[in-house]
Amino acid sequence: MNSGQFCPVSKLEKLLVASDRSLFSEGAIKAAITFAKHCSSKLYIMTVVETNPEYETAGAELLQKEKEEAVQYLASLKAKALEEIPFFPCETIFRLGDSASRLIVEEAEQKNVDMIVVGRRGRSGLEKVLLGSAAAKVIGHAPCKVLVVPKAARIAFKNILVATDGSEHARTAAAEAIEIVKRCGSRLIAVSVARSEDEKEKARANAGDVALAAQKAGSYAETMAPVGKPDEIIAATAKDRGVDLIVMGAYGKTGIKRLLMGSTTEKVIGLASCAVLVAKTA
Repeated sequence: MNSGQFCPVSKLEKLLVASDRSLFSEGAIKAAITFAKHCSSKLYIMTVVETNPEYETAGAELLQKEKEEAVQYLASLKAKALEEIPFFPCETIFRLGDSASRLIVEEAEQKNVDMIVVGRRGRSGLEKVLLGSAAAKVIGHAPCKVLVVPKAARIAFKNILVATDGSEHARTAAAEAIEIVKRCGSRLIAVSVARSEDEKEKARANAGDVALAAQKAGSYAETMAPVGKPDEIIAATAKDRGVDLIVMGAYGKTGIKRLLMGSTTEKVIGLASCAVLVAKTA
């Protein structure tokens, strides 16, 4: 992120970063603190201890130990945030329950946050993200945009890629990407992938619609309409073109089954080496 004090993403008054207390959350934590610093946002740092049958057999001692470790972990992250900005508006949240995703979404709704930030485990898709499939469910049910950050990713805004299929959700993502471009002076690539040659004209039209919207906003978008598997092409294009951030849409709360069954957004998140911002349609 550039050194100047500005907020690259619109309306980020409150951020929630959810950590599973592993190394895979490091990128998400760094990104959340940086966003909060530049956007003057209030930051909520959250972790969940999930209850399971193991605790019933191992006894309360094991659960108590994990709770204490989680609370200490949150305190260390808050101290880290305060090192960045003294008197930083930062609050820690510890929750205990049987569903990390549900608790994360509940907190986001109750706190009325503008963006949730989560990490990513490896490159095997959202089945391995955060706590089990928790991040997939967070994206599906979240009331706000969600930023998924690989461990080693560095958040920057020089090159932005927005993926579009012409849907309402893709238009939401395009609007989000164009707003970032306006704020940061980024280069924008609009990619619409055709699954076959028969779909190529439609893909060109989809990418062209994003370029037109960018032009109306006083920006420019390069367009691409390749043929192939959308997730593989989007991730490969991002890597080849040095993309800092991919912006994509999600199918809202009604699309959770689609997301968990392997949507393009989910697959791109699993493949991409950069952060992915999932814009949500109201």
